[in-house]
Amino acid sequence: MASQDFAFFYEIQGMALDVEHGPLQSIGSTLTELAGDSDGINSNTDPGQPIDWDAGFTGPFTYIGLTNNGDPIIEDGDSLTRFVLSDNGSLAGTSFTPDFGTSFSYCFAAGTQIATPEGERAVETLAIGDAILTAEGKTVTVKWLGQQTLRKFLNATRIQPVRLRAGALGDGLPRRDLTVTGEHGLLIDGLVINAAALVNGTTIAWVPLDEIADEVTYYHVETEMHDVILAEGAPAETFIDYLDRRAFDNYREYLDLYGAERIIREMPKPRISAARLVPEEIRARLGITVADSFATQKPARYGAAGAA
Repeated sequence: MASQDFAFFYEIQGMALDVEHGPLQSIGSTLTELAGDSDGINSNTDPGQPIDWDAGFTGPFTYIGLTNNGDPIIEDGDSLTRFVLSDNGSLAGTSFTPDFGTSFSYCFAAGTQIATPEGERAVETLAIGDAILTAEGKTVTVKWLGQQTLRKFLNATRIQPVRLRAGALGDGLPRRDLTVTGEHGLLIDGLVINAAALVNGTTIAWVPLDEIADEVTYYHVETEMHDVILAEGAPAETFIDYLDRRAFDNYREYLDLYGAERIIREMPKPRISAARLVPEEIRARLGITVADSFATQKPARYGAAGAA
């Protein structure tokens, strides 16, 4: 956990390609990183991490990314208002470009079977306007299917997903092996838990680099709301805009369809992004040990993760 003090903050609206700093608020405040690394809020901090901010707002707050000047961007989960924190008091009315570093969003691997009213379909075969099922059995419509293709030699461990073996979550779920990016949230006991926080080194593990193709494509499913859908039978979240959509290969398609980015209100459920924050009952049930709490980061070596 690390804290940083800032002299000012600016309210911003939305998250387009170029955004203006709002009026200057001359209020000193402290931003505290709850579940991230120990060197403060910087390009190593994962978007979606919970943040404490003592500026007098109710929160809860989420780290979104950085401005191109390196100032942190956070979001108030109640109002969906976003703020830039800075020590520069002369930014009011000036434009900036959000910088979301090298992270990418919460996505499914190709081949993941998504429940629809007509049966399961591979995620990559879904299209805008297709009907899919939520965990509650409601039908929702695919608003957009984002895709991002990454080359292993350029991205190294960045492309490593988490593989949940069939039955790893209990009750026979997922029904088949489920592969998602580490930041993708799965619904367990009313909590949204990032897949990386569930790694136990055996039934839930990082996919070794030597098992990953030289080029890999991940897909996100966006619906009107932040929904819970069924992936290989397991409840999993749809897209939430902690990162903007520019990282996806078909971002231009989104702009052509909808004109601009939109903010999606996050479902009112607690999110857990670190193994040490997973409730003990879930840790015991899934076989997550104390040692696993320190092993939620992607392994740095080929063949260093997971069961065969």
